[in-house]
Amino acid sequence: MVPSGPSDPSGPTDSPLADQLIRLSRRLHRAQRRHLEPLGVTPAQARLLGVVAHCAEPPRMADLAHRLDVVPRAVTTLVDGLENVQAVRRVPDPANRRVTRIELTTSGRDLVDLLRRARREAAEDLLAPLGDAQREQLSALLAVLDTGRNTAGRG
Repeated sequence: MVPSGPSDPSGPTDSPLADQLIRLSRRLHRAQRRHLEPLGVTPAQARLLGVVAHCAEPPRMADLAHRLDVVPRAVTTLVDGLENVQAVRRVPDPANRRVTRIELTTSGRDLVDLLRRARREAAEDLLAPLGDAQREQLSALLAVLDTGRNTAGRG
């Protein structure tokens, strides 16, 4: 058995930190749900809208399923709900009439802006107790972790 120590990430000394991160993540998700609820959008619909908004061209349904890591039927359900509130519309692919693409409507783009604002407000709720210096420290630490995500698995 290998002893746990500071360089062993599975050691018991890191468990409280992992627990803190999980609790904060849950708090952030709950805050986001509270801010999304008045907009009539579920977190899953918000994720789909975010993906569509970041695509250079309207994505195919299969691309959305892949990007969201869900089954295609789940994308169909999400798109149906967003289509009912006129946030997205299905459009035919000009190169392949069997393919359907999803594009934002004008009200969908407005909704994406409101969702971004709601997410920022939810994050602000969580960050409210921190002063400017603490926020800068946290931002620097999160940047290191975010960079680590991009390099994980290399080596």
